Amino acid sequence: MEFFCYHRDRPGSLPLRNELLERHWSYMDQYASEMIARGPTFADDGETPTGSVHILDLPDPAGARAFAFDEPNYQAGVYRDVLLRRWQNVLGRTMWDFPGGPTTGNRYLVLGLGAAQAAADLDTPSDSNDLIAYGPLLSDDGSTWLGTAALVRAPDGETARGVLARGRYAEVEVHAWEFGGRR
Repeated sequence: MEFFCYHRDRPGSLPLRNELLERHWSYMDQYASEMIARGPTFADDGETPTGSVHILDLPDPAGARAFAFDEPNYQAGVYRDVLLRRWQNVLGRTMWDFPGGPTTGNRYLVLGLGAAQAAADLDTPSDSNDLIAYGPLLSDDGSTWLGTAALVRAPDGETARGVLARGRYAEVEVHAWEFGGRR
């Protein structure tokens, strides 16, 4: 089962985040073979972390909850909240398989939170060359569409936002994002 996890930073938690960096990476190293994608999101300045994305293939929802809530930054109070949803890897690859590599162009997390209407964007967009990861956010049992999450290479946030259909979501968030992991 694939899961999308987005830990959002608590304001003012950057010093604690920096202090826990090695503990965070060591924790993530335990999940290296399950990772589909990972990396931090950033504020508009492109430097201040605002959250941490992890997309993984885990055995069940209980394993996903353990991953999300046992994470050292979460335990220490770096994060203010966690979005944890079942996810479907529509592209069938990891971020490391992305042909554009980890450093070319700007990259974004595009998060479409579903409205109380029919599911949207279930199929791969026709122009998928700049998609790093893409798929629907689902209920724990996988039966209900709750939104769509994408990692996208794009010249700017507005272009990245265009990967999701307009008017089909209650809210769409766009965050600067970069490939994560040990440097």
